[in-house]
Amino acid sequence: MVERTRDRRATRRSRVTLLGDDDLHYFNEGTHYRLYEKLGAHLMSAGRTPGTYFAVWAPNAAQVSVIGDFNGWNAESHPLRAKGHSGIWEGFIAEVGAGTLYKYHIVSRYHDYCVDKADPYGFAHEAPPQKASMVTDLWYLWGDQTWMEERGRQHVLEAPMAIYEVHLGSWMRVPEEDNRPLTYRELAPTLADYVHHMGFTHVELLPVMEHPFYASWGYQITGYFAPTRRYGTPTDFMYLVDYLHQHGIGVILDWVPSHFPTDEHGLGFFDGTHLYEHADDRQGLHPDWGSYIFNYERHEVQSFLLSNALFWLEMYHADGLRLDAVASMLYLDYSRKDGEWIPNAYGGRENLGAIALLRRCNELVGTNYPGVSMIAEESTAWPMVSRPPYVGGLGFHLKWDMGWMHDTLTYMHLDPIFRQYDHNLVTFRQLYAFSENFILPLSHDEVVYGKGSLLSKMPGSDTDKYANVRLLLGYMYAQPGKKLLFMGGEFGQWQEWHHDTSLDWHLLAYAPHAGLQRWVQDLNRLYCSTPALAEGDCDPAGFAWVDCNDSTSSVLCFLRQGHASAPSVLVVCNCTPVPRFRYRVGASCGGVWREVLNSDAHEYDGKGFGNWGGVAAVAVPQHGRPYSLELTLPPLAIVFFMSPEVSSP
Repeated sequence: MVERTRDRRATRRSRVTLLGDDDLHYFNEGTHYRLYEKLGAHLMSAGRTPGTYFAVWAPNAAQVSVIGDFNGWNAESHPLRAKGHSGIWEGFIAEVGAGTLYKYHIVSRYHDYCVDKADPYGFAHEAPPQKASMVTDLWYLWGDQTWMEERGRQHVLEAPMAIYEVHLGSWMRVPEEDNRPLTYRELAPTLADYVHHMGFTHVELLPVMEHPFYASWGYQITGYFAPTRRYGTPTDFMYLVDYLHQHGIGVILDWVPSHFPTDEHGLGFFDGTHLYEHADDRQGLHPDWGSYIFNYERHEVQSFLLSNALFWLEMYHADGLRLDAVASMLYLDYSRKDGEWIPNAYGGRENLGAIALLRRCNELVGTNYPGVSMIAEESTAWPMVSRPPYVGGLGFHLKWDMGWMHDTLTYMHLDPIFRQYDHNLVTFRQLYAFSENFILPLSHDEVVYGKGSLLSKMPGSDTDKYANVRLLLGYMYAQPGKKLLFMGGEFGQWQEWHHDTSLDWHLLAYAPHAGLQRWVQDLNRLYCSTPALAEGDCDPAGFAWVDCNDSTSSVLCFLRQGHASAPSVLVVCNCTPVPRFRYRVGASCGGVWREVLNSDAHEYDGKGFGNWGGVAAVAVPQHGRPYSLELTLPPLAIVFFMSPEVSSP
């Protein structure tokens, strides 16, 4: 078991002790889960002499030295010594303090190869395009103790989770200062206030780990243990997480153990050999991205990746990790043709090393960090992604429902006249909706590369487009599963997202955009305050069709249900621009069913069709239920009704 930090109020200065025999054993075994406390650059003292202890794994190096601004980048000045036959090179350099820039100069035993490498375990690096690592002290006094304690008592699957996905560099910029991004400390109050105002429970940050190519959005990582310097220091990023926690907002980090870039200063060909990646391109080179794939069966690589996952939870208090491109890890033939991949030991296409690593990572997190969510972006039908390893699953808590995203966006893109012929696109999901614990994602991937923004995808006039987006977002919140919405979607960004520009916040001066934003705010309010809409997100008892067969009218009716004592919510969607009057829907009980949300209401810039606040059920059977409601269904709209057993939230 990982030894957890006892005092969670502070991220402490690295507990530096020299590498011992146990460290080397666990490292070589693939079970050293705090390797960041041993390798890398650590401030310490030798007697009364302050300095920095350096350690790096380069087993095929003939020589390793530390170069930096302290020695004029002289490769002869400060050589490290090999630690026995461990493959680790180490040394203490006096008077090297915080802020010192450095690299490792590596002379390989092979190929007459020498190279200057950034520190794989470096806690900070220069801001790109510069490539040096930086000696850094990670001490920070946290103020989120209450959040951390309450997090551990929360049942992840039954709690509301409405995630606001954010790319920090383009969420908001400063036009008066050459359009620069906000810093971590500038983002803290601005982002926290906005997310709290909108009612989201979490933010998910596109990868903050250091990456040389800004247009990769952080998905091509070279500094796995360092937040990008583009927006500030490591402690500045801690401040951002701390501030969000103190304002009741969870922080999920995108993590990329699936591949890494080929940049010379990074992990690739580290000591003149393929150390972190496979040597054979059929295993080690990703065909889609031209990046390297980790050698998951190498024990030292396992220690690196597992330590890295736990590092962000321990040192930065992250509340979850969303693993990118999990499918590319699971399949040896992912995006490869016959003859371009190597089968596993049993002749199959499954990547056994990656499967074992994912299971172990999820078990470690579950054991040592209660309340933390491990989330898979997995785009295939791999079974039991979000089921425990002891029953054969991968052990994730949640999985992105890519099928729902694809089918729903395809349906919403259709002219409403033709939706009746593809009604199955919005009903099929219930055949598998509880096979995994799902998140419903409307993510950054759906608003780039010519796909158009959510608003621009919609058919019809501008008025119809806004109505369709309100319908789409309402449908997402009504469906079982946690919610994720990429920034800009909440107020109807017209343009595709671009990493170099700010969101178009000026659009909120216009009523349709302000109305859409208010709609998302109210959806979050209802979702977070109504047990029926969250408790049953991952429970088959949380959903029941009232009628899924009215394809001619393109109408859907269903119930969301929580625990036995919770009220029910009736949801009715009219996916055509035709208002429907006196539309009869089955109900389980008599009394007044109150209309608690209506996407066509005037406050959302709708047309104002509705049911005057509620409808009394009558003893007329419909849809196999003893009572029924006679409703007005607004055009291109979704309406939520609360059952009469309880008052409104």
